[in-house]
Amino acid sequence: MSLQSTDAFVCQSLNTVTTSHYIMDQHTPMHPLPEEIQKMARDETVCKYCGVSYLILHEYKLMEEKVKAMEKEMQFYRGSVEREKALQAELRSLNLQFEQSKTDNAFQGERIQNLTIQLEKQQNDLQSVFDAQRCLEEQLKEAHSQSQLFRERITCQSVALNKTVPLLHFAKTELISVRKEVLCIFETWAEMKRKLLVEVEEAAKAALTELRILRGSLAGSQNENVCLRDKVKELQLVSDSFVSKTQELQKSLKNENELQNLCQNLDNKTLDLQNQLKTAELNLQKVTSEMQHYRDMLLMKSKDTDECQAKLKLLEQDAENVKSRFNADLLEKENILMDYQQKCKHLLEELTEKKRNEENMIRRASHSDNELAVLKTIAKQAEEEVAKLKQERESMMMSHQNRIEQLQEGFRQKMLKGDGWRAKMESELNKERANHSSELDELAFRLKEEAKIELDIEKQKHQELIRMYQKDQEEMQKKIPVLISSARHDQQMEITLLAGKLQEAQSKLMQKEEAREKEMQSLKNIISDLELRLKHEQNNGYLFSEENKKELDQKSDELKRLTQEHNKLLHNLSLVQEENTFLQETVRRECEERFELTEALTLAREQILEFKKIGEKFPSQHTSTSQSLPSGLLKSNRQKIFTRPTPDKETKLTGRYGDLGPVSASAPTQHRRIDKMGFSALPSPHPPRERASSVGEARKRITAILRQSSQR
Repeated sequence: MSLQSTDAFVCQSLNTVTTSHYIMDQHTPMHPLPEEIQKMARDETVCKYCGVSYLILHEYKLMEEKVKAMEKEMQFYRGSVEREKALQAELRSLNLQFEQSKTDNAFQGERIQNLTIQLEKQQNDLQSVFDAQRCLEEQLKEAHSQSQLFRERITCQSVALNKTVPLLHFAKTELISVRKEVLCIFETWAEMKRKLLVEVEEAAKAALTELRILRGSLAGSQNENVCLRDKVKELQLVSDSFVSKTQELQKSLKNENELQNLCQNLDNKTLDLQNQLKTAELNLQKVTSEMQHYRDMLLMKSKDTDECQAKLKLLEQDAENVKSRFNADLLEKENILMDYQQKCKHLLEELTEKKRNEENMIRRASHSDNELAVLKTIAKQAEEEVAKLKQERESMMMSHQNRIEQLQEGFRQKMLKGDGWRAKMESELNKERANHSSELDELAFRLKEEAKIELDIEKQKHQELIRMYQKDQEEMQKKIPVLISSARHDQQMEITLLAGKLQEAQSKLMQKEEAREKEMQSLKNIISDLELRLKHEQNNGYLFSEENKKELDQKSDELKRLTQEHNKLLHNLSLVQEENTFLQETVRRECEERFELTEALTLAREQILEFKKIGEKFPSQHTSTSQSLPSGLLKSNRQKIFTRPTPDKETKLTGRYGDLGPVSASAPTQHRRIDKMGFSALPSPHPPRERASSVGEARKRITAILRQSSQR
């Protein structure tokens, strides 16, 4: 559809071009426009009113050239559809041919691979044949070497037999004598061993009993040490409580010192209390110093106990070391005896082995003769097998050649059915086949020649081996008496050496027994010294434990006494604190009463001043009344200011200026003094300011001291 649409469009464009061409044929320009005009812009060459360009003829000519180029292209594209169809058909046919060629190539490649695999198999078979031949050659070489070794062994064994025959009788007699001596040595050694074991067991039992006793004493001393440590801990707790109480006492002393500044009347009592406290502090210091001394003593004693324990451990270690030494010596002696027994056994075994070797040598000589016959038979069998292998190889070669020819014929028939390019493949295959056949022929010829050469070599080798075996047998028969004589001489030398070694071993055993006896005596002396030391240390430990018990009893008595004194001091302190609290309350009440009295006096002075001012204003009027007024006013003021006390023993001073604070009932004497004094007791109308300021300062001091005491 796309091709048809393009053809229609091309036809229409050609028709339009032809019509326009016929029209423009009438006005063909004779001369081309100059380049300057051609390069002018479009706006300059176009009319501004109608829009037609002034160079329209030049443009028509350009359009004609373009149309001609388009016509040429259309002529080229007119037969493109048919060409494309033909090309597509050719492509399809080529694709089919290509696929067929691919399948043919794959089939031929498979055939070639099969042929190559068959060739490789044939080559592997040939290599296996060659390997088998090599193995046979190696086996023949090994058999030859073994035969030589057997010959050498036969010669050596024959010489050794000749030497050992006369020596065996002499060795038997000497071995009998050696056995008797060894049995005597074993009997003596068994008796010595029993004695040593009995002595060692007795010493070990004594040491174990002593160790048990020492362990019991150690356990008792450890329990006592634990008790002492518990008591020391209790003493430390008591001392800590004393320290805390001393701190509390110091705090109370500070409070008392502060109260002494306020309570001047109680100086004597506080001085007595301070003296008592100083004595208590001295006693406490003495107690602390004694406690430190006791602690030091306990540390020293604990160190002594640790040293005693270390000494006991060292003694135990020494005893264990002695035991280990005894055991090691016994084991060494037993090992030495076992070594000598084993050596004797080895000598007997060597003699028996030599006898067996002689018998084996005789047997091997007979076996070697039999083996020579067997080797001859094996060589014959090998020759027969080689001939069979050659026949099989020839038959395999013939079968492979026939198979290759059949495959070639089938391949030719199939290749003739193909096209001309298949003929080329056949020619190449024929060349390869010719090459393969030539190579196979060469290989077959080479194999045949090599097989013939190898057979000739093997025949020569077998003949040479037979000759060598015969010569070796003759030489072995000549060397047998020489070997026997040399073996006898060697055995005599060995027997003499063994006798010398036995004498040396006996001398060493005697020396070692003497050294053991000396060591046993020295060990007995060491054990006796250790027993004496243990007894002495046990006595010292008992004395030390008794002294510790006495010291602990003394310390416990002193602690009881100190606790009693401490309780007394605490009781005294509680009494002193109660007295101090009572005195503080009394001082506080007196201070409050003084403060209230001073306030009442100031109010009375102010009222009197007011009355005086009123009297000065009216001096002449009502003189009689002025005399009677002061007494009435004073009485009324007194009644207002000083009321009766309440049942709670506290009153309030009331007047014109409100409440004046509580007043205790413990100041009736002061009220009476004021009542008696009247106006005569009052000072001048203008009191000094210094007294008022001193009263305020005293008030502030008293309040601050009371706050501090309440906080504490």
